[in-house]
Amino acid sequence: MDNFVIDGGKAVKGKISISGSKNAALPILAATMLTGEKCEISNIPDLMDIKSTFNLLNYMGKSCSFSGHIFSVSEPGALKHHAPYDLVRKMRASVLVAGPLLARFRKARFSLPGGCTIGVRPIDIHLEAFKKLGAEVTYEKGDVILSAARLRPGRVKFRFPSVGATENLMMCASLIPGVTVLENCAREPEIEDLSLALNRMGAAVEGAGTGRIRIAGVPVLKGLEHEVMPDRIETGTFMLAAAAAGGKLSLLNTGIALVEPLVRALRRAGVKVSAEKNGITVLSPGGRPRPVNITTEPHPGFPTDLQAPWMAFMARAKGICEVREEIFENRFMHAAELMRMGADISVMDRRAFIKGVPGLLGAPVMASDIRAGAALIVAAAAAKGRTVIRRVYHIDRGYEKIESRLRAAGIRIKRKRS
Repeated sequence: MDNFVIDGGKAVKGKISISGSKNAALPILAATMLTGEKCEISNIPDLMDIKSTFNLLNYMGKSCSFSGHIFSVSEPGALKHHAPYDLVRKMRASVLVAGPLLARFRKARFSLPGGCTIGVRPIDIHLEAFKKLGAEVTYEKGDVILSAARLRPGRVKFRFPSVGATENLMMCASLIPGVTVLENCAREPEIEDLSLALNRMGAAVEGAGTGRIRIAGVPVLKGLEHEVMPDRIETGTFMLAAAAAGGKLSLLNTGIALVEPLVRALRRAGVKVSAEKNGITVLSPGGRPRPVNITTEPHPGFPTDLQAPWMAFMARAKGICEVREEIFENRFMHAAELMRMGADISVMDRRAFIKGVPGLLGAPVMASDIRAGAALIVAAAAAKGRTVIRRVYHIDRGYEKIESRLRAAGIRIKRKRS
């Protein structure tokens, strides 16, 4: 099992190129199930979740190749309609094949999905919405079975703006002739990227990025050529690493509009952030930041995926601040690991209170999920001494070759096999 060894306390200096967005790539790769024609998607990050998607699509009958950040998909024969447990358990986004399969074949069977242990994250919002388009939902041996003699366009109002449910229903409705209207939709930029991909396939999706999306479905969708958007969570993580360690870091192939809530919070904390022609520059004094309260919210609020790295940054704040987690009920597991490094954090239900300390100290710690692992890297970059992070396979699920990219920016990090 691999570990990261980080000798902290050195200011950053350099440039990092941002990868394509994992959270945008996964639904777009699932959308290739909507067509029998060839699809080619570029700027795909080389991550474990992408490899899991590669294996899932191949199992279901697609022929996939992935090289040089280009993912190609063709369909040499008939497809399976069942996504089994052994493949789905590794990644929650596997549920996104349900909408395309249901729309194209009027049936789909999939195991309840796995992923990070950060909360319940039920899929009942997806299933309730599929029912409103005419699907029947049954269960057998741990699988969900969707079927429909005929799907119909309609109006669906989500009880919560779920990203996955919004994406699943957008894909499904794209192959149902007629107009479907989705309300109380998630507004994340990744949904806008999926909308762009679906429209290139021949659908007519309007309103992505707002709470109301209108889809004019068509009988058949064509192949796709598409470049995935930059990863805003990776962008934010590297910004926070620079803010915590101090120094100057330039992030390329990204944009400040993708991370506006974080930019506002960083500026309040005393970090300078500026937009460049092809990216973002972060200039941090590296001392103790001003304390800033944040609350995670659906987009355009502060993203839950940056909550853990933000907490690591605030661990050295000159004062007391509060972090409220309003998306997932179990996303403070990183707090205990940060406390091993000297942080003063108390957790009460969905609130964490951080009393800033003068400095953090390196320690052996363990990543519990992707973003908790990112938080430990942020903390270790600023800490005095050596930090050893275990279970870095979690981090590998969300960040491509993170150690080599951070080394290029001056962070002393190496991967070691235990």
